[in-house]
Amino acid sequence: MSIKTKLGSLVVVSVFITTGLLLVALRTETELRFITVFSVIATLLLTQFFAHGLTAPLDEMTTVARGISHGDYTRRVRGADRRDELGDLASTINRMADDLEAVDRHRKELVANVSHELRTPIAALRAVLENVVDGVSAADPETMRTALAQTERLGRLVETLLDLSRLDNGVVPLRCRRFEVWPYLSGVLKEAGLAASQRAVGGSASGPHTRSDVHLHLDVSPPELTAHADMERLHQVVANLIDNAVKHSPPHGRVTVRARRGPYPESLDLEVQDEGPGIPEAERHKVFERFNRGSVPSPHGPGSDGGTGLGLAIARWAVDLHGGRIGVAESARGCRILVTLPGIPPQRD
Repeated sequence: MSIKTKLGSLVVVSVFITTGLLLVALRTETELRFITVFSVIATLLLTQFFAHGLTAPLDEMTTVARGISHGDYTRRVRGADRRDELGDLASTINRMADDLEAVDRHRKELVANVSHELRTPIAALRAVLENVVDGVSAADPETMRTALAQTERLGRLVETLLDLSRLDNGVVPLRCRRFEVWPYLSGVLKEAGLAASQRAVGGSASGPHTRSDVHLHLDVSPPELTAHADMERLHQVVANLIDNAVKHSPPHGRVTVRARRGPYPESLDLEVQDEGPGIPEAERHKVFERFNRGSVPSPHGPGSDGGTGLGLAIARWAVDLHGGRIGVAESARGCRILVTLPGIPPQRD
């Protein structure tokens, strides 16, 4: 019953009480002033009863809202199961508290994870430089390569955080255009240090990656396949998916990248599959959350630094910008990530 209905019922009941007392007064010849007093008292008692049922939840909501404003996101409003406007308001406040609690938790996780990720390469770089300054080690090419590797890792983390900032601010426009899929994906793989050696299915090559034992296979069908998307944003998707697949691959494992034509003109179905431990079904809904690294035992292969847990979140963001879909697909072995880009949807009349 809505509040409007309850107030309407209050008015109707009050009128009936007053009318009934007037009829009693006429039949019993009771003085009108006594009837008036009885009517006022009965109406006030009835109004007080209804008002208590309306104001008590509002007082509780005020208390909870005040606690939320002071940073207490643990309290919830009772009565969310009510079938009136107050129940809807209670549900809204509880959802708001849940969202704020999640945002606060993510903020704390962000600070902790970023601090940890920044500290690791900075500490390693400082140790290398201190050894060179103190004369413990010479500034030979091998030492400088170690320092450069840590500097590059630090740069990658900063670039990832910049991408995350652009994601939150929504300031990244899409510049979609038509392109050939095979040479584009081949170029992305070469930049990742894992170039495909031939166009046929099964062609593979290993490159100077942190996991040089992992082989990558590129399968584009048909070979002349074209698509319509933002090439820079799609580069982020493919690079992050490949990097994640390589890190979770077993020694001498295989990562397969497949591209197929989608249902719409210039649309694209892309998947990246590895031979690693896979993702448990219970965790698939959160693999694209920020800083999520999963709970699979020993998930990272040899040579992996564990990553930042931001790669898949950025991949989902880039796919969402296109209006596409990304998710974990069923696979008999390993993990298979499926990406669908809409291309140029058909025009509606």
